[in-house]
Amino acid sequence: MAAPAMVRPMLTGIWTPVATRPKVRPRARFWSGTPEIYFDKAIDNSRLVKVADRRRNREMAMLSAAIGIFFALVMVYAWQHFSAVEYGYQIEALKTQRETLNEANRALRLEQAELSDPERIDGLARKMGLETPQPGQVQPLEPATPDSSAPVMARVTEPIVGP
Repeated sequence: MAAPAMVRPMLTGIWTPVATRPKVRPRARFWSGTPEIYFDKAIDNSRLVKVADRRRNREMAMLSAAIGIFFALVMVYAWQHFSAVEYGYQIEALKTQRETLNEANRALRLEQAELSDPERIDGLARKMGLETPQPGQVQPLEPATPDSSAPVMARVTEPIVGP
């Protein structure tokens, strides 16, 4: 009997030590084709020296620059697009706010018209015991100056004497 622990025949018929023989995957219950064989082989690349290729480096730099410029353009486009969408939402919110303020303004003008109705004021005055003014009791106001931002001097007028 030969030394079975030292050498065994492989599938190709070459004699190899047991430590380097291929690892065979365990079989399934039924034969399902060829077995998978894995070989362990240590590869040492520590003695290899990489040769500097300037042409390839330049090509890689150009590719990186092109990709960077393309990325920047895409980001600018996306920024503009999302800004436009955001401005659209802001415009719609401001339109809604304007409509709300116009409605409130209309309601306030209507209320002002109701409160300044001369018949209403006359009725409230009569309830308070006031009477219509006699001729000479009413003093008309002077019209406003054309330049309303100009300073106005105070002046003394005669007091209105009532009955």
